[in-house]
Order: sequence, then structure tokens, then C-alpha cells
Amino acid sequence: MLLAGLAMLGPFTINTYMPSFPEMKTVFGVTDVELQLTLSLYFASFAFMSLWHGAISDSLGRRPVVMVGLVVFALASLGAAAATSIEQVYVCRVLQGLSAGAGIVIGRAVIRDLYEGAAAQRLYALVIMLFALAPAIGPLLGGWLQVHLGWRASFGFLALLGALLLGLVVGCLPETLPSAHRHPFSAKALLEGYRQVLRNVPFLLWAGTFALMFAGFFIYVLSAPVFLMRHLGLAETDFIWLFGPATAGMMAGSWLSGRVAQHWSVGRCLATGFGIMGGAALWNLSICYWAPTSPGWYLPYLFIYTLGMALVQPTITLSGLDCVPDRRGLGSSVQLFTQTGFNAVLSAIIAPFFWSSPLKLAGGAALVMVLALGGMVLAWTATRRQAIAGAVLPIGDNR
Repeated sequence: MLLAGLAMLGPFTINTYMPSFPEMKTVFGVTDVELQLTLSLYFASFAFMSLWHGAISDSLGRRPVVMVGLVVFALASLGAAAATSIEQVYVCRVLQGLSAGAGIVIGRAVIRDLYEGAAAQRLYALVIMLFALAPAIGPLLGGWLQVHLGWRASFGFLALLGALLLGLVVGCLPETLPSAHRHPFSAKALLEGYRQVLRNVPFLLWAGTFALMFAGFFIYVLSAPVFLMRHLGLAETDFIWLFGPATAGMMAGSWLSGRVAQHWSVGRCLATGFGIMGGAALWNLSICYWAPTSPGWYLPYLFIYTLGMALVQPTITLSGLDCVPDRRGLGSSVQLFTQTGFNAVLSAIIAPFFWSSPLKLAGGAALVMVLALGGMVLAWTATRRQAIAGAVLPIGDNR
């Protein structure tokens, strides 16, 4: 439960304040692109710092890194709530990005510290299933706070959430990395660790696959105010049309992933998940070509795509970490850096390019899904070859 709560911090930070975009745009006198920069700066700083959370935790332990991150996050959220200019919001969003990733990075490493194989996949699937509630709860709560209390209330809520999680970590999170297994904290040791991880081709392919696969859904998250409020004519409190089916799909896919962990081979899991995502992409393109005006037509895509994505997410993540068994904390950092770094590019450059119509958004989502499929095939092949050569540990007994 605690690991899921730490993982939820990121989605809450992304989408809780989205229903407040129109008011913030008016209050600060900025354009859509200038307001979108609050997302881009968050993702860029999140990606940069995610490289260090895991590496530092490999040297100092898991608990200290999470606690410091939560303190900084809570203070940054208070600063955003008190901001009087868009530039102040930018600074606070950077600080939020630098700190919010500690929980999810360390959470992945904690799972691999404690569990192997199918047991690790089941626990990670459970974390994802609980984590999936955040994309639905965040904008609903943000819409309610916006209507009743205004845009500052969303950042106040994030500050309270950070403080609550800090208290739970202090009282409930054990240290899972024994001193004997820690690496020296020095520039030379860190550079050597990054050299080992960044030269591991299968690991990098798995990380890229996940980033591209996730973008097939996340392009809609980043475009939510435009897609829902401009194209579909919905209100600030109607973000459930996007995040509701997506949450249901992620929970269903995570539940299924946990159920099949001991029964399906890795190859079968990947083939099934990508087949589901491919079918969803075809549906979405077909619907958008006929340009329906009802948001109900988009529900099947959001549910089915996220179901397939959540089904394979534990397999892809753990497959990548198993390529670097001695550097799991650092490996988790690089995985998250790859995902959020791509999200920063997606937010600042790619998503706005597809804003002009629902069909363009569907085309962009389908494109990154196809690229993810290609990445998965390359990662699978490279991992098999390296495992045969004895360079990495097998991903699981049921491969």
C-alpha cells in the first residue's frame, strides 16, 4: 500500500491541477503553450533527478532518499500554492519534479530487493493496480477543488499528500538494502555504474519500449484539457471521461498480470498485451476518422489500450532490471529517466503538434505504439542472445 502511495505522487502532481488550466491561464495572462510549460519543466526535472534517486539509494539506502524527496516535494507544493506569477510556478514545478520521483524509483528497487520471479511480478502488478487509481482520482479531486476553492487548492492538496506520505515512510517503510550490499558513494563508482548500465543494450531496449508504449496513452493525458474541453466540449469536472476508463483498464490489466504470472511465459504475456494495444489503436483510428462528437466512443480505446499496457508493464520493467542484477536501484533510475525524459519531449513538442484534431491524436498514439512493438521485439531478441551467452540472469523460470 505504501509503495503504491509513493508511486501515486507522480500522477497526482501531473493531473490534479489540470482542471485549473483555464483559470490559471486567465490569472497569469499566459497562453496554452506557456501554461503547458509547467508540465514540460516538471517532466524534464523529474527525468534528470530520476537518474540519481536510485544511484544514491544504492549507496545510502532506500529510506533516506525517499524521506528527503518527500520533504522537498511538500515545500515545493506549498510554494506553488502561494505563487503570484507564472515564473514562480515554474520554479516550484521544477522542485516538484526533482523530488517526486524518489518514491516510484525506490519502490521498484525495494520490490526487487525482496522478491524474485513470479512473486516480484505479482507484487509489482498489485502496486500498479492501486497506483492506477491516481489518474482517475486526481482530476476528479482537482475539478472539485477548482470549482469550490480555486486553482491554489490543488497545490495545497499535494503539499498535504506529501506530508502524509512522509509520516508513513518514517513509521512504516523498512530499509531493504543491507549495508553489505551497498556501493561506494563516489563519482568514480557512480560513473562506473552508469557505464555498466548504459552499455547494456537489452536493458536500454526494454526501457525505450516501456517509454514508447506508455506514450500511447500518455499523449491523451498531456492533451486532456484540449481534447476534453475544446474538442469534446466537456467541463472542468468531466475529466472522468478520460481518466475513468483508463484507470479501469490499468487495474484490470494489473490484476490479470498478477493472475497469469506463474502460468504464462514471458513471450505469451508480451504477445497478448501488444495484441490488445494494437486492436485498441485500430479502433481509435477508425472512430476518429468518422469524427463522432460523443465522448462515449473513445471509452473502449482508453480502457482496452491501458489494459494491454498494464498487462505487460511488470514484465517489461522487471525484464529490464534483470539485465542489471547488481545495479537495480540505478537501473530503476535509468528506466524512469527514459520514460519521463520522453514525456518531457512529448509534452513540449510532440503532443501540441497533434492537438488540432482527435484524428491527429489517434495517429500519434498509434505511431508510438508501433514503435514500442518494434522495440519490444528487439529487446526480446537481444535479451535471449545475451542470456544464452551467460551475460545476464534469466528473466524467469517460465521464459
